[in-house]
Order: sequence, then C-alpha cells, then structure tokens
Amino acid sequence: MSNIAYIPGDGIGEEVTRQGLKVLDYFNDKHQLGLKFEKFDLGAERYLRTGEIMPDGVLNKLETFDAIYLGAVGDPRVEPGLLEKGILLKLRFYFDQYINLRPIKLYKEEFSPLKGKGVKDINFTVVRENTEGIYAGIGGFLKKDTPDEVATQEMISTRKGVDRIIKYAFEYAQKFGKEPKLTVCDKSNVLTYAHNLWQRAFKAMGENYPDVAQDHYLVDAITMKMVRNPEIFDVIVTCNIFGDIITDLGAEIQGGMGMAVSGNINPDSISMFEPVHGSAPDIAGQNIANPLAAVLAAAMMLQQLGHPELAEKTEAAVVDALSKNMITGDIGGDLSTDEVGDYLVQSIKTNEEGENDAEWD
Repeated sequence: MSNIAYIPGDGIGEEVTRQGLKVLDYFNDKHQLGLKFEKFDLGAERYLRTGEIMPDGVLNKLETFDAIYLGAVGDPRVEPGLLEKGILLKLRFYFDQYINLRPIKLYKEEFSPLKGKGVKDINFTVVRENTEGIYAGIGGFLKKDTPDEVATQEMISTRKGVDRIIKYAFEYAQKFGKEPKLTVCDKSNVLTYAHNLWQRAFKAMGENYPDVAQDHYLVDAITMKMVRNPEIFDVIVTCNIFGDIITDLGAEIQGGMGMAVSGNINPDSISMFEPVHGSAPDIAGQNIANPLAAVLAAAMMLQQLGHPELAEKTEAAVVDALSKNMITGDIGGDLSTDEVGDYLVQSIKTNEEGENDAEWD
C-alpha cells in the first residue's frame, strides 16, 4: 500500500495531473496496487484566500505519505517566486529530496529541433544535486537600495552532499545506463573551490565503479555538445544551478517543456514527481493543455514505488499516442486534455489485453 499526496497546484496543474490519475487509477484497480490518494489545497488560490503558502500542519501531515504528485506552481496574481520558493523549494529541502532526476528523451522524430538527430540520439538522463549549491539560500544585502549596495549569494557544496549525489548517479548509470557511462559537469576551471571538491569526489567515488565509464565536461562545453552531439551522453551528474540550466536545454531538444518530467527523490524518505512545465494560466480551464509530461511523471512515480513494469506500460502508451497523433493541438493533434488521458488508459488496457491473449495462445 502506498499513500500519495496529490497537489494539483495552479493553472493547468489539475487538468494535466487528472490524466495521470486516470492511469494510476486504472493500474490501481487492475493490479490491486493499494494506492490511496489525498488531495491538498496548496497554491495561489489558498494563498490569496488565507495568506498561507505551506502551513506547518500540512508539512507534518505530508510526512505520513509515501510520495507526492504535483501539478504546477505559479500565478500572475502572486509575486514571482513566492509560491515556487514556498512550495517547491520548501518541499525539496524539508524532505531532503537531494536528487533531481531529469530524463532527456525524444519520443517522436518530428519533435527534434536538431538537424539529423532523432530518437536514437536524444536519450540520456541528468542527475542534478537538488538541495545545495547556490539555491541553498545563503546570502544577503549590505546597504540595500543605496548606490553602494552589495548583494551576495553563496554556492554551498558539502562533501556529504556531493558524495551522495555522485554515488546515486553511479548506481543509476549501473542500473539504467546504456553503456554505462557517467559524465560529471562542472566549472572547475573557474569555481576552483566548490567544483574542485566535485572533481575530487567524482574521482574518489569512481574507483568503486570500474564498470562505469567516466567522463568530464565543463558546463559551457556540455551545452554545445548537447546540441551538436547529444548521442555521446548516457548519464550526467551536476550541481544544482547547472542542472537547472542544462535540463531546460534538454527539455527543448526532447520536444519542449510539454514532454519534460522531473523526479525530486530521497530514496529513504518521500519523493515528489511533477511535469516540468509551468502553470500556463493563459490556457487554464480550457481543456487544451498537453498532459503527457504529467502522465510521464506518474510513470516515474510508479517506478520509484516499485512498479517498473507499469511505468514501462505507461511510457509505451505515450509513445503510442504520439505515433497515432492522439494528442493535443499544441503538438500536432486535435484531442482535448481529457481525451488524451482517456486514450492513454485505453491504450494501456488494449496492450494488457493483448498480453493476456498471448499468454493463452
């Protein structure tokens, strides 16, 4: 049995995650997974109504769950960054979700923006450190709002934090890598303290994984290679801010934010899964938003909860929908958001019935 905290959030969040819930409900009924869902009212509407973003009581209650399924956060009526910091970052730090797992996978040839690069070329994973670095929130102002103002923002790298993310990345490459190969991405030629630590930790940890090929790229070089030669990458491990930046480039080469998914993972605690795209308030409520990333986030959650075969079936249904153009208008189809979700469930059902028929043959 697994208890899932469901946070639809803002804008299109509820519309797209509703399609993921359809898939999860189907599996739950068919395979008796014992998934239980509870919806949490967190986001702009709650903040505008009560002034609360993430009350301590809600955090305490979330501790009793096994995973969090999140829609989207952000609303033009609220100061930029307030909800993102108060919900997304707070959950990541509170539950020490030190791994941000970002698959960069092209599912349809026509979506590739790179000449001559297709499905076989764009398929790698970025493992981003998720709780340290420049996002740790250490800094401040001196003489604020004067001509002599000084603002500082410190990049924090601890040996514990760097070691554990690199260890996870090596183990992920061993289990899921194509070659396997792990590339560390840093800026060690300029960040001679923080990223010297990354270099030393990567080299020391690598001695424990002789079966994993090891590689290094500076962050500026890796962005060029991601565009020119994405096929050379298998698994990439990097710090918080560089991971944030290169995964958005990765999202673009895999077909856009509507296909990008993110897992905020703590293997020993509560993990959170979400589509990467924003809340898109301009199209919210119109039933036209692309739900595929939200469905793939549900698949990643199934993987983490110990149902890899169901995650694979969900991904196969997404590929099927793309191949038959059973998708929303923004990516070339003519279905509504809800119709895409219904099609995905039917695709999974048809696939499973075919498997059962094959067993009887």
